[in-house]
Amino acid sequence: MKHFKTISELDQEEGFPAPEHPLFSLNMLRGKSHLKKDMEFMCDFYIICFKKVKAGELLYGKTKYDHDKGWMFFTKPQQKITARGLQLEEKGFVIHLHEDFLMGHPLFTDIKKYDFFDYETSEALHLSPREKEIMWSLYNKIETEYHNNPDEFSKSIILSHLDSILKYAQRFYKRQFIDRKPLSGITVTKFNESLNLYFDKGDAEVKGLPTVNYMATQLNLSPKYLSDLLKRETGKTALELIHLYVISEAKNMLVGRNHSISEIAYQLGFDNPPYFSRLFKKETGMSPKEFQNHILN
Repeated sequence: MKHFKTISELDQEEGFPAPEHPLFSLNMLRGKSHLKKDMEFMCDFYIICFKKVKAGELLYGKTKYDHDKGWMFFTKPQQKITARGLQLEEKGFVIHLHEDFLMGHPLFTDIKKYDFFDYETSEALHLSPREKEIMWSLYNKIETEYHNNPDEFSKSIILSHLDSILKYAQRFYKRQFIDRKPLSGITVTKFNESLNLYFDKGDAEVKGLPTVNYMATQLNLSPKYLSDLLKRETGKTALELIHLYVISEAKNMLVGRNHSISEIAYQLGFDNPPYFSRLFKKETGMSPKEFQNHILN
């Protein structure tokens, strides 16, 4: 299974031009799949795709997307995607978005609240003609900022329109899924919900990092079985997913410069700040201080 760490790698694989920003790209789809072949892959960024699939198969984790009923689908980092024999009809667009592009913006946190990024959602989003017009209008506004003389306001404007796309998607999904029943792939959804709740309540600062045993208890599973399920669904163990979550939160906190690195480590549940720094460097290739200086300078 391929693992795309950068947006440039996936854009190249799909035959798109190099992105104008390393953490964000958008491209038009014109009636055919841009994937060169059948693929099973993971990536380290979000994908927001607007396209009508007329043939082929698309799987998110173990769940097959019911693309016959919809136009849009949404995937998030570190989750397996399988595409087989895709054929498209009509034009569309695809947005690749690294969460580092969101740092310092409310969308960094808010994007995690949209449940249509989770495996549990197997139906693509169906759009009425009017709803398609709304999505295209927002995409075109983003494209204008993306291509035309970017300045210090461009990123904020792009994220504002992207936030609107997600809010409209939430509205349209709620309309579509009034009678939807829970489907397979719920393990990683509940795992992420438990992680979000643990950190939102401030338990990490009081109780320390959540352990695999703790997470397994929350989901009424044995630790080994939980990790096996997550490994099959995401390619990552429970401990790896905990670490990825913590590093993601740390990156956002480092941008603000409101706390020292030691304070951030303690808030995230580390008893030993040097251990936090070692884990951060292992996952990102930079120390927390180097990362902070790189982003802010």
